[in-house]
Amino acid sequence: MDNADLPVALTFDLDAETLWLARDPASANKPIWLSQGTYGPREGLPRILALLRRFDLRCTFFIPGLVIERYPDAARAIVADGHEVAHHSYSHRWVDTLTEAEEREEMARGVEIIQNLTGRPPLGYRSPAAEFSERTIDLMLEYGIQYSSNMFDADSPYLLTQHRQPTDIVELPFAWALDDAPFFLYSSRIPGRAMFPPSAVLETWQREFDGLAAEPDRVFVLAMHPQIIGRPSRMWLLEELIRHARSHPHTWFARCDEIVAKVRPRLEARRYESGEYARR
Repeated sequence: MDNADLPVALTFDLDAETLWLARDPASANKPIWLSQGTYGPREGLPRILALLRRFDLRCTFFIPGLVIERYPDAARAIVADGHEVAHHSYSHRWVDTLTEAEEREEMARGVEIIQNLTGRPPLGYRSPAAEFSERTIDLMLEYGIQYSSNMFDADSPYLLTQHRQPTDIVELPFAWALDDAPFFLYSSRIPGRAMFPPSAVLETWQREFDGLAAEPDRVFVLAMHPQIIGRPSRMWLLEELIRHARSHPHTWFARCDEIVAKVRPRLEARRYESGEYARR
């Protein structure tokens, strides 16, 4: 990969029922409500894995530890196909609502479960509900996290800072426009939230890809959820997006850890050449 290449990271948050349970423990008594999450590992994930095998692609799955415990066969299938498993908390509770002890437990349990599954601690972290506390980056450093995919403030990888000091954590930013949830996550309990047709989302993602591909040093991070993207009509969307991206002469599909390994030397060189920790 050189500076003209556009790294493409297809990432999946396998939340299963935790997306609902973490917000309201009473959801445990709402089988229809929870079944929206069950669809992810039961139906969506097998379709996704089959599509990735067909295109010979390796991707990153951010998985809460609780989901690995509840769906061990699904987690093992992800690993068996050569995909990366990264940290997505233990129970998908919102980080900024936790005490220090609770956040540490979420981090530690997730690390332990992923290490037991894959044989190594996770290298990447994506927070549930897209937020950090003032302690999150410190915990990431403590537990050996090497990259983050959380921030919305850039189109290129950069090195995170904490307490105005540089860290060695590489950030792979994305945006709500490159997430399937704003387009498709419907709830019967939240009126007025309509679903988009897959064709409209395809246009958005293709135009985002084309814009990033025209500029140097960018990264294309697509965040998806098996319970959302795994519907047949949306699998068409994902396949068309893959075909579009592969038609570009300088596209590089990879797992997040592979992208980080490639971009880190360039980011560190720029940091020391400039004498400051610049993001771009």
